[in-house]
Amino acid sequence: MFPKTIQELHIGILGGGQLGRMLIQNAVNYNLNISILDPDKNAPCKDLVKTFVNGSLTDYNTVYKFGKDKDLITIEIENVNIEALKKLEQEGKQVYPQPHIIEMIQDKGLQKMFYQRNDIPSPDFFLTESKEQIAKYATFFPFFQKLRKGGYDGKGVVKLVSPHHLEKAFEEPSVLERLVDFEKELSVVVARNKNGEVKCFPVVECEFNPQANLVEFLFSPANIKKNIEKDAIAIATQLIEKLDMVGILAVELFLTSDGKLLVNEIAPRVHNSGHHSIEANITSQFEQLWRAILNLPLGDTAIVKPGVMINLLGDFGHEGPAVYEGLEDIMKFSGVYVHLYGKLQTKPFRKMGHITIVDDDITKAKQKAKMVKNLIRVIT
Repeated sequence: MFPKTIQELHIGILGGGQLGRMLIQNAVNYNLNISILDPDKNAPCKDLVKTFVNGSLTDYNTVYKFGKDKDLITIEIENVNIEALKKLEQEGKQVYPQPHIIEMIQDKGLQKMFYQRNDIPSPDFFLTESKEQIAKYATFFPFFQKLRKGGYDGKGVVKLVSPHHLEKAFEEPSVLERLVDFEKELSVVVARNKNGEVKCFPVVECEFNPQANLVEFLFSPANIKKNIEKDAIAIATQLIEKLDMVGILAVELFLTSDGKLLVNEIAPRVHNSGHHSIEANITSQFEQLWRAILNLPLGDTAIVKPGVMINLLGDFGHEGPAVYEGLEDIMKFSGVYVHLYGKLQTKPFRKMGHITIVDDDITKAKQKAKMVKNLIRVIT
């Protein structure tokens, strides 16, 4: 434990977006003293904390100065200055997840090599430095090309079906990942505290928007066999223990058509695939993050009710001040919970909020979710 009580700790979060917003909402329950650093002067967290610092997350001096008077530092986004965090850690600050882990996860190539070294199942891959190098793998197409650094939410990823598609390829260092014939995309959120206690949330199933390459629907629990659930939880546990990580890790998985699980990517923070846990589980992923990094007993992750989560995305063709059309209509339904992220401006496919629908019956929750999806739009 810390020499201070948790209420006396000065805690800094790098990033003030929707994930930080939901972390703060849980921090309030424990009287935690939170400060935020974010490059957007109108960030969703701006008015929710006593100390909001407007500044770059990738600038050494800004991050170091922000962390200098903190007892504990965490993140809500991976794109942060690692060297500043390493220096703060050397000076005795508690930084979770640990900086070297964030550094590895920032680079998809290092991620893939970590899986390979630790016998963690993942799609076959090659590493390339330039577009020109991709051509030498002509006999292995098709691929997904993923930028090693900087990609997120579907950005920095392109599908290359054959060598004739190389004009679409990125020039920068990349991972070429063999296409997988998968049946479902799954996710497991797992937490670990400093004592080594580990708890996984039940596996969820993700359905993606093909245009935005973002999760459109999330179903909890996933419609999978017991042995698949057991294997997914074992992989997530193996990952967080091999990393020796303190905090929360989201593990995205492919379930192949022949029943195998392959790790797609990991994120060392609270994650979109865990948002439903606020209403659908005994402990939310946001509370679990605080429990993990404060080295408190981890909370019960059991499902209270089956749930569906819908990402509320900005409508195509709309850019400007956000208007939530149909909000009152969906609030007439029982078991519908609206979470808006405090973003004043919308644009196509921007994450503006999420909606969780819970019901005693997952089939009914799915039916209700489709109605909700058709009723609400984020327009200008």
